[in-house]
Amino acid sequence: MDKLTITRPDDLHLHLRDGAGLASALADSARQFARAIIMPNLAPPVVSVAQACAYRKRILAALPPELNFLPLMTLYLTDNTAPDEVQRVANCEHTYAFKYYPAGATTHSEQGVSAIEKLYPVLEKMAALDVPLLLHGEVTDTQVDIFDREEVFIEKILTPLIERFPGLRVVLEHITTEQAAAFVGQGPATLAATITPQHLMLNRNALFVGGLRPHNYCLPVLKRERHRQALIAAVRSGSPKFFLGTDSAPHEKVAKENACGCAGVYSAHSALAHYAQIFAQAGCLERLEPFASFHGADFYGLPRNTDKVSLLREDWSVPASLPFAGGSIIPFQAGEVCQWKIADDE
Repeated sequence: MDKLTITRPDDLHLHLRDGAGLASALADSARQFARAIIMPNLAPPVVSVAQACAYRKRILAALPPELNFLPLMTLYLTDNTAPDEVQRVANCEHTYAFKYYPAGATTHSEQGVSAIEKLYPVLEKMAALDVPLLLHGEVTDTQVDIFDREEVFIEKILTPLIERFPGLRVVLEHITTEQAAAFVGQGPATLAATITPQHLMLNRNALFVGGLRPHNYCLPVLKRERHRQALIAAVRSGSPKFFLGTDSAPHEKVAKENACGCAGVYSAHSALAHYAQIFAQAGCLERLEPFASFHGADFYGLPRNTDKVSLLREDWSVPASLPFAGGSIIPFQAGEVCQWKIADDE
């Protein structure tokens, strides 16, 4: 197959930043995706419906007029989030979920949750009102090896959480391990997961071979090859529990190539083409449309998109860098050949 036409997909996990960063990154996502679940970890974070709606307006104001794109907003959970805010999310047509960051887990997570038990009244309200919980699934205990943080999170936090709140819809974001793939695959219908292009394409060798590779550094960190293969098996299975979420996270080149470089991979520039390459190489290209366009929309209770996007099997080189917020950014797989591309007329 040299051309594939699919329903225009959604990105169910996207970082757009704000200000000049937003203006630089937005079009890359909007050219490919009809909608996106927008992460709230700005500085300061988006912790109220009023702030989420204001951020949405800034996104729409930055959107090029020729592009159609709907931002689906989320709120950032803190130790001080009140149950009343859950009711406001449920009542607002523009807000769709709450995002849980363990304090200190990743970019701008300093105000995240110190202990999930503090959120039990909020989570109870979310379950009652059917407001989804999106999880950055890692523990931040310094005694836990960074490569084991997701597995320990599942054991110590996620398993008890699901048992305590069986009606709560949960998305385990950017899964990276065979344990996560198995847990989600065997879990209740209320549990789903997003999978990124980098975790499907790369194992942890990509961080170190030939020297330190800061532009492949993200959190959760890349894992062993057996974990990557487990994620490939998950998408090959066609299970509706797994769907597209790029976790595309823009950081300027100087912030990545730094003594304390930022975590995040900028995949938005070519995400859909890379997913097509991944699915083609895995021998399951027919699974791409459900994974990218149907499973996530169905889980969130959204209508499926009706317009189409076409992909061509054609080699092209990912740019070595892109302009970003007055500086530059290094996109995912910079300088490498991608075997698929979006048709020029899309």
